[in-house]
Amino acid sequence: MKKFRKVLDGLTTSSPGGTIGSPSSGSAAGTPTSAPTPKEIDFQETLLSENFQLCKTVRHGFPYQPTALAFDPVQKILAVGSRTGGIRILGRPGVDCYCQHESGAAVLQLQFLINEGALVTACADDTLHLWNLRQRRPAVLHSLKFNRERITFCHLPFMSKWLYVGTERGNTHIVNIESFVLSGYVIMWNKAIELATKTHPGPVVHLSDSPKDEGKLLIGFESGTIVQWDLRSKKADFRIYYDEAIHSVGWHHEGKQFMCSHSDGSLSMWNLRNTTKPFQVTFPHGKIQKDGRKESCKPILKVEYKTSRNSEPFVIFSGGLSYDKAGRRPTLTIMHGKAITVLEMDYPIVEFMALCETPYNNEVQEPYAVVVLLEKDLIVVDLTQSNFPVFENPYPMDIHESPVTCTAYFADCPPDIIPILYSMGAKHKKTGYSHKEWPVAGGLWTLGSNTYPEIILTGHADGSIKFWDASAITLQMLYKLKTSKAFEKPKPAEGRAAEMVEEDPFAVQMVSWCPHSRIFCVVGISAHIILYRFSKYEASAQIVSLEVRLQCETEDMVTPSESENNPCFSESGSRSPQAHHQHPASPGSGTPEGNKDSVPCIKVKDRMVRVPPGYQAELVIQLLWADGEPPQQITSLDINSAYGLLALGNCNGLAVVDYLQKTILLCASTLDLYGAADPYQRLTRSPRRNRQSTSEFCMRGLSNFYSDSKKRIRTSYQSLTELSDNQQSVDMERSKSPTSVHYPTSLHNEPRIHPEPVASLRASHCSPVFYLLDNVKGPGRKLSLPTDLKTDLDHVNGHCTSPTSQAKPRVPMGPEGPRLTRRGPGRPPFRKAQSAACMEVSLPVSHTEVGYASRRAMLQQFHGVTMYSHDEHPTSAPYCWSERESRENSFSRSRSSSVCSIDRDTKEAVTTLQFGESYGRKSDAMPTPCLWVGTSLGVVLLIPMSIPTDQEERMDEPVTIGPSGTVLMLKGSVLRFSFLDCTGALIQSPHEVWRDPNASEDPDRPRRRKLVNFSPSSSQDNCGEGHLAVVCSEKQAKVLLMPSQSCLFVHNITDSSFVLRADVVSVCNSVCLACFCANGHVMTLSLPSLRPLMDVNYLPLTDMRIARTFCFTNGGQALYLSSPTEIQRITYSQEMCDNLQEMLGELFTPIETPEAQNRGFLKGFFGGNSHNFDREELFGEASAGKASRSLAQHIPGQVGMEGMKVAASGVMGDLARARVALDERGQRLGELEDRTALMMTSAETFSKHAHELMLKCKDKKWYQL
Repeated sequence: MKKFRKVLDGLTTSSPGGTIGSPSSGSAAGTPTSAPTPKEIDFQETLLSENFQLCKTVRHGFPYQPTALAFDPVQKILAVGSRTGGIRILGRPGVDCYCQHESGAAVLQLQFLINEGALVTACADDTLHLWNLRQRRPAVLHSLKFNRERITFCHLPFMSKWLYVGTERGNTHIVNIESFVLSGYVIMWNKAIELATKTHPGPVVHLSDSPKDEGKLLIGFESGTIVQWDLRSKKADFRIYYDEAIHSVGWHHEGKQFMCSHSDGSLSMWNLRNTTKPFQVTFPHGKIQKDGRKESCKPILKVEYKTSRNSEPFVIFSGGLSYDKAGRRPTLTIMHGKAITVLEMDYPIVEFMALCETPYNNEVQEPYAVVVLLEKDLIVVDLTQSNFPVFENPYPMDIHESPVTCTAYFADCPPDIIPILYSMGAKHKKTGYSHKEWPVAGGLWTLGSNTYPEIILTGHADGSIKFWDASAITLQMLYKLKTSKAFEKPKPAEGRAAEMVEEDPFAVQMVSWCPHSRIFCVVGISAHIILYRFSKYEASAQIVSLEVRLQCETEDMVTPSESENNPCFSESGSRSPQAHHQHPASPGSGTPEGNKDSVPCIKVKDRMVRVPPGYQAELVIQLLWADGEPPQQITSLDINSAYGLLALGNCNGLAVVDYLQKTILLCASTLDLYGAADPYQRLTRSPRRNRQSTSEFCMRGLSNFYSDSKKRIRTSYQSLTELSDNQQSVDMERSKSPTSVHYPTSLHNEPRIHPEPVASLRASHCSPVFYLLDNVKGPGRKLSLPTDLKTDLDHVNGHCTSPTSQAKPRVPMGPEGPRLTRRGPGRPPFRKAQSAACMEVSLPVSHTEVGYASRRAMLQQFHGVTMYSHDEHPTSAPYCWSERESRENSFSRSRSSSVCSIDRDTKEAVTTLQFGESYGRKSDAMPTPCLWVGTSLGVVLLIPMSIPTDQEERMDEPVTIGPSGTVLMLKGSVLRFSFLDCTGALIQSPHEVWRDPNASEDPDRPRRRKLVNFSPSSSQDNCGEGHLAVVCSEKQAKVLLMPSQSCLFVHNITDSSFVLRADVVSVCNSVCLACFCANGHVMTLSLPSLRPLMDVNYLPLTDMRIARTFCFTNGGQALYLSSPTEIQRITYSQEMCDNLQEMLGELFTPIETPEAQNRGFLKGFFGGNSHNFDREELFGEASAGKASRSLAQHIPGQVGMEGMKVAASGVMGDLARARVALDERGQRLGELEDRTALMMTSAETFSKHAHELMLKCKDKKWYQL
């Protein structure tokens, strides 16, 4: 335990400007001001660096881009390989393991060492790997890299230690599994085929040993050649030359015939007695046309031929459909006797495998299920029932059912929330599944001791939200909510109107959930918010709709001739945001071009709606169109159930809604919240005289003029991935961002000169700030990245041309210059998204530095909006614009010389909001309800509120809100607020205790709201008054003492990058500040002293998906979307890392290998001599010799746990884990030795007693016994 004593005055930190200036002093940001009276405060901190360690815990979801499949019929575990080199090993629910090849090469094939606890993987980099599955974290034991040949197929016979490897050259090599070295025994392609054959047979596509004789190896070549090779005599028994290419081969269990699938959609049956031609050729899906010819069919990619003891054999294959019908879905065909069943799949089939009762290939197979691996799903078909139903998948394989757009993670939830959500979700489960148990039931998993309720929320592009039970590192879906049911179905549009319709108008952008009060808020991409209440009863109600006009755009601009002697405009300004409860305008209202005005993007149902038990929509808040321009997307949200208030913000301003009274309390632009405390001293503008506020709490806005025009592009997750992969557009000079885009360093011929105060202000705000841009000239069109990016951006010439508009010549502004229209450049309407999960990408053209542009390109998508940087500040010179403009900027507008740059560029976005009990003013003696507002310029605003305490008054009396003008400053956009008491303990937000809104009321005992308040003064009787406020921005973190607003601690988190996610979380019965930066670093800082506790370079930001979905939670855990289909959970707690081994499932369990069936004397005598086949004698070094060293290179693997735990613990940790692995492997051998020794002792004792009895009875007669 470490004790810190800090004195408020003279505090030294790592950042200049350690104190916060008073808002009333009018000093520049970052300038130190006089501190309050010195006062000593003691902080007891318990967290140390030893309490933190970063490691991956578990991965959920469907393996992204799967490529291979394998199954162990004895252990009953399943393995799936992926294109990125990952392996997922699945068993019974809870047994789910993820492994990753270091090379990242695609997995071509998987082969289990059946019942041996090992797995062989063949990768696209021509390397074989042997994985040890006898430990909870599998590790590579050996690797074998082929140097001169490419691997195409592998086969490992049951209970054999010799692996057959086919190559692209047509050769077959043999690898010893134990030593992982090549044997000198090689089957060359020119030996396998006849010498008279003049063409190469092609790559090896199939290898299998004959069920009748293990000494016979069947080799299938791609060209259609099949060879049965006698391993003993080293020659071919027979050769088959078929006209069609071969894709796969399946044996009959007796070993007398086999079946081949071909590229023309045919199946051929071959008998070993006559291999000159197939005895049967069938086209399962080929019909005979009128002219007598069979129609052409697609290739049959794989076939399996499985026999059954009590019925006809099963022939299962994929593909083979005719080409006549376009758009047919992929199929799996099951032929059972004369019955043919075609199963249509939702996605293309990657691989399938029949699950059989026996691992021996020379016994009746008795298939009972088929595992089908699709591109985006995994299903198992029950073969024991005639209608072939599918099994209910116990794994969370449907996370990506609709693309994930946002995530939220809640740890240590109330214990009753998971059962009630599960009971609600169970009522809507699908039916028709097989009644049998899930066949993949291997491994062992037990519920750990350190478990607590955890819930993960995922928002999707179709507007659905899924609640997942994430307790004990598992994942199970609890409940699914469809937000689209609150709205009318959008009508299909045509022509230009179709371009104005969002393709996914219900996509979830943000969620806010209070598990205690069960209040749930959803932010949609159509600038709407839905508030849900939880009820266990069905209800019929009408959804209340509130409409907010939160739109601040440029108005009429006057020429210098009209105001040449006045630095302010005589008639200009921005319309103040306005609120509307029910607006009668229709979508067709507006200008003759069909521009919308004062209408929402989507229509709420205006009738009584019957809603099932669960979350029921109560209120919908929608931002309105304004003058044909769509509302800007919502960037921040917070809700407080104790106050009954909801706050939302975007780049235009802030709105506060009383959801109990269904009224709008505040609707104002960000500039209006400053009052006289504006740190930038912007020009005030007179509001429009013909606009009147509709609410007494609405404030008149100030003018905001847009800076240089930018392009706005809507794109998909796939396009973002392509953008991040374009390495030519990477600029890492300042932000070190892998996904940044290079832009011209300047678009002005002359640099602006700033005086000294502005230079210091610029230094304190080095990170750019982002705003939603939509001032694109001309009608919009759909674009995709990076192809359009390459054509539209000319980095060499340093200019940008718009594909959506024609460049207009600049008109010099003079006394008689033209007057700009009120709208200025036309803004584009909503465009169709390229895919379900649409996001915003902005390609701004600005005069910022290169480092700014790289950060802008990354975070403009992270916020779901397009933003730009404010990099100009007020000067001491008269208000004027630069006389010369860059000719490279084709978007540049005519500018008035009497408008300063700060008026043009300060479009400030609200980036974070937080309700809580705090001190709105320095003079406050008691904490009151406050709203903390953080903006993209690093400004923190406090808005105190007066809320009636009595329940009846709360429903009748209005809530009063009055911005106090309190302004605090940080570097970069503000990301997070949190509150601590003076002992350093976290102050929870007050909340309302949940009560069912639809429950029947007792007239004698009316229900009342039960509130749980966590006031700062209630938990610190011995610490005096006040509390601590933790504020984190993209660049730094500060701890403030309230109500004096003095800065106790400040820490510059990063200089070369910026923070993407930050949160105050509880770890080890204490709290810390956890941060995730764009350069991949995960950091934790102590509270309140902000000491660095951990800084790990964990994950480079290669995809915007990671930035949008990364989130922290209590207990030292975090998660992010590692791929479009998978959720990766990590922990940064040393305690959880230590307990992780016992929380994971066992992949290998000791199971006796089933014995082979007794074949009988006659069958064994006449059926071949497979039992006499000795592979060691043929393939060993003594008889076959050594393979060429240049052919393959042996690479010893790391014996131990993968990931960062190995790298962090060093050599001693490696040795310790190697010892653990050896102990696990040798433990059962030791038990076997003990049992053997016990049996030997018993045998010796029995022999001794028998000998004594014999000596005793040796000389006695029979009648004496």
